[in-house]
Amino acid sequence: MALNRLCQRILVATLSIACLLIIALALATRLFSKSLMLLMDRINFIPKESSIFSFSPYKINQGSSSYWLYGEDGENYYYFTYEPAAPYKHISKANNCPSFDQRDISTWCSATNGAAK
Repeated sequence: MALNRLCQRILVATLSIACLLIIALALATRLFSKSLMLLMDRINFIPKESSIFSFSPYKINQGSSSYWLYGEDGENYYYFTYEPAAPYKHISKANNCPSFDQRDISTWCSATNGAAK
């Protein structure tokens, strides 16, 4: 009887620690904040060429909605265009645009339209 109680306590302690570790990991990574961003504001989306694991917004709208204006992943930069047919543009990080500025769409000489959501 005492052995069963000891096993139950060990199991509860182990599960509690595992849950705490999972919560800490979720809060410490970008995945949690990106998921929250997608859930809270329906304008937000991850570009088709990227993923929730690699996409990182670096300029956010400061108005009543907090959608991304500019973002990046390992290979591309992205700009949100507000146009339903092509909601974003993207350009390779290895582009050859003269005077390229990742925060100024007017300097993106070879940007490609992204697919509709």
